Amino acid sequence: MQRSTPSEGALTGVKFLTVAEVAALMRVSKMTVYRLVHAGDLTAVRVGRSFRVPEHAVHTYLREAFREPA
Repeated sequence: MQRSTPSEGALTGVKFLTVAEVAALMRVSKMTVYRLVHAGDLTAVRVGRSFRVPEHAVHTYLREAFREPA
């Protein structure tokens, strides 16, 4: 029987999106998503030559982007 480590358990419910899926969700171009990833504004994981973005990172980015100024 194979045991999972705590870090593996944390990834169980994470849904990863492609750059194209993020672009469609945010209604921007794929280049805009790449710029956000490279600038560090949007969390992503590099898989081979492509990126995968955790769905919660997109929601966090949008929530922070539309936060009311104090």
